[in-house]
Amino acid sequence: MKVLKFGGSSLSTPSYVETVCNIIHKSMENSKIVVVVSALNGITNNLAELAKLAKDNSSSYKDLLNNISVQHFTTAQSLVKPEKQPALFEEIRILLEELDEVLKGVSLLKELSPGSMDLILSFGEILSAKILTEVIKGTGIHAEYMDARNIIVTDTRHGSAKVDIEASYSKIQRYFAEHKSLQIVTGFIASTKDNITTTLGRGGSDLTASILAAALDAEEIQLWKDTDGVMTTNPKKVKKAFPLSSLSYEEAMELSHFGAKVIYPPTIQPAYMKKIPIRILNTFNQDFSGTLITSGEYKGKTQKKITGITSIEDISLLVVQGCGMIGVSGISARLFGTFAKEKISVILITQASSEHSICVAIEPIHAKRAKSIVEEEFKSEILDHMINRVFVENDLSIIAIVGENMKKTVGIAGKFFSALAKNGINIVAIAQGSSELNISVVISKDNLTKALNAVHQEFFLSETKTANLFVVGCTGNIGSRLLDQIKENYQKILKNLKLELKLVGIVNTKKMYFLEDGINYENYRKELEEHGETSNLDMFVDRMKKMNMPNSVFVDCTAIPDPVKHYCSALESSISVVTPNKNGAASSYLEYSKLKELATLYNTKYIYETNVGAGLPIINTLDDLVNSGDKILRFDGILSGTLSFIFTSFTGDRKFSDVVMEAKEKGFTEPDPRMDLSGLDFARKILILAREIGAKLELKDVIIEPFIPDTCFKADSVDSFFEELKKHDDYFEKMRKEAEGRNEKLKCIGTYSKGSCKISLQSIGTDHPFYQLKGSDNIVSFETDRYNVTPVVIKGPGAGSDVTSAGVLADIIRSFT
Repeated sequence: MKVLKFGGSSLSTPSYVETVCNIIHKSMENSKIVVVVSALNGITNNLAELAKLAKDNSSSYKDLLNNISVQHFTTAQSLVKPEKQPALFEEIRILLEELDEVLKGVSLLKELSPGSMDLILSFGEILSAKILTEVIKGTGIHAEYMDARNIIVTDTRHGSAKVDIEASYSKIQRYFAEHKSLQIVTGFIASTKDNITTTLGRGGSDLTASILAAALDAEEIQLWKDTDGVMTTNPKKVKKAFPLSSLSYEEAMELSHFGAKVIYPPTIQPAYMKKIPIRILNTFNQDFSGTLITSGEYKGKTQKKITGITSIEDISLLVVQGCGMIGVSGISARLFGTFAKEKISVILITQASSEHSICVAIEPIHAKRAKSIVEEEFKSEILDHMINRVFVENDLSIIAIVGENMKKTVGIAGKFFSALAKNGINIVAIAQGSSELNISVVISKDNLTKALNAVHQEFFLSETKTANLFVVGCTGNIGSRLLDQIKENYQKILKNLKLELKLVGIVNTKKMYFLEDGINYENYRKELEEHGETSNLDMFVDRMKKMNMPNSVFVDCTAIPDPVKHYCSALESSISVVTPNKNGAASSYLEYSKLKELATLYNTKYIYETNVGAGLPIINTLDDLVNSGDKILRFDGILSGTLSFIFTSFTGDRKFSDVVMEAKEKGFTEPDPRMDLSGLDFARKILILAREIGAKLELKDVIIEPFIPDTCFKADSVDSFFEELKKHDDYFEKMRKEAEGRNEKLKCIGTYSKGSCKISLQSIGTDHPFYQLKGSDNIVSFETDRYNVTPVVIKGPGAGSDVTSAGVLADIIRSFT
């Protein structure tokens, strides 16, 4: 025998009810079955609301009652054969009249007792079971309506009555021994030994099915719902959640206790005692095998270290703390006894090994009362300062990992806590049972979604990590080329590096756009234009932080100061910063240090490799030398693509001013070439490198020996600048010829030595590593304790949107290694 239970979502519409009938027919081909039904979809909530409206003597309860009536009559009319409708309609009418009479009594007395609420709620299951019985009979199956109040006996606690197992099993067995036809049983409802209606609480219809199965020694319980089974975690919060093929009873109980709503703990107990498998199936995806809950020895083996992740979204943490608690027996007993007397359920308990404090998680609705009764219980200890204080922390959540494979497996807790830490999620309290089946932590409610995604990725999607990118300057030279390169290499990065680069937010000077599921790299410009809102960098950063997504990266592809103002707040929100923008690392030493410290403090990354040498691995190489214990004695570099091009091209066939003009026309310079010729941008790069080896320098400390006459810088326009520069062509040609006469070349070189930095125009010979530099290439050499005869030399293209954006992409990838 199998017991099939159908929830309200499976009975939402007449067509869904027909689907249920087809499942019943198919199931009867292979086995004897019993069917348990919930109320039609939404009816239980409507009945609860109806009861409250009647209590408040609101006339609107009549309108809601009419809506409930229409829903049932319409469903019956759509599904039941015309000749059978009058009798069924009469039954429905009588039931609705009984309901109305109960509501009138509630309205008259202006009192809604728990018993009255249970009676009102019971009409939902009674009506749905009556209708389904007639529909099934109309398909040629001999079926009988069964009111579970006649066979399931409970205590008198309304709202969540406790089942009298012995009495109920006896009645169930006696009834089914006498009734051999298909039984359509009302779920959720039962009665006391005095025939007073009770309800079984949350998941009550599932519990009905479990009790029937246990009493009848059924071979399987099937819970038909609107989901494919028990998911790895909450799919509403984690879109990559997927159904589990199997669970042990213990795992299912742990998951359900901490919030998994597909099944509730009381349902599992009767099945567990009789070792009856529970299968959770999807009414609307019947080909899917669902989730099988059974004993551990039969449960399908899995390589996953954990089975699932569950959570309780809203809890309060009550803390009792005091030095006088240490070594004093009976404190815990009194505390939990106080909660028991007031019927306050404790969700989680954690106690310091010093016995200095006890923390308990409870529902927020009980928090204020719990604090009051605990303070009353320990009044004398508080007066004597044995207990310092009792306080409550609100707006908290619990996230728990569950799995039998956790037992005696090293590193599970570390992996769990690390996933939270890497995303800046603080743990308020921790609890783990000796069974090692569950590790639970209390965190801020604001971080719940982020935590679920981070932990789910760590345990279930560890082969593939998702980076959530927020790109500033998305349509600029570097930003647009970066997004193009990600698009071109997306599948390769995903396949080889197991890294999904998801574009979540983009902004330029005009518009900004967010899409949590990911913006399409193919048409991000179109989406920004059509769906974007007015650009506001403050709002962009604020939205990024509020989205609170795990593994977020703030990618600043601009060269302006404004985005830099937000680096600190991004890092403080555990959002990594990747940027070619030098305004951060070359700002004041205090600001530079703060950015580095925040990245360390919040376990995130501040990566700016492309600040110096675009895509060349200059900073990374320097950091490796320093971190491995090498001492940097000196470094020299040509780190301006503009100046490199100018002096490499100045070979005597053209005047110096013509070479500078060519550099401008080819886009190697800023619109005003004086920005490059001043050496200020070069100085920033030298400063950044010097800071990487520990030099506490400011930009003003970098000595720039000017090689362009001052009159050129004082020109009032770019055109005037070139006119002035032409006047000095002979001066530059003379310098070039003098160098050539010595078989040397002119190069603008930056140098760090003995704690100071300098940029100057130098004449270098053929033995110098920079002599053969061509075009706009950059070069740097590091002389160290280890490399003191032949320096480490890095050379290559140091400017241009292609190599810079490629460097930014490499930095994004590096932030996840």
